[in-house]
Amino acid sequence: MVTAYIMVKAHTGDADRLRTEIEGIDGVEEAHIVAGDVDLIAKVGVGSPAEVKDVAATHIQSIDGVESTQTYIAMD
Repeated sequence: MVTAYIMVKAHTGDADRLRTEIEGIDGVEEAHIVAGDVDLIAKVGVGSPAEVKDVAATHIQSIDGVESTQTYIAMD
């Protein structure tokens, strides 16, 4: 099992809608609106690093209102 955290920057006013859409993606365990440099953090649990890339690059980045993402794979 690979755990990753995807930081999401959203266009102004889109965070609530994006959280709902991101939570509906297979592999996303939870998503939270946060304060700071990013607007949301999604926790992903999948079988491989390639699947992390698929969730981040194919699914999350394609959602209208997502400005950018950064992905961090847990090492423990």
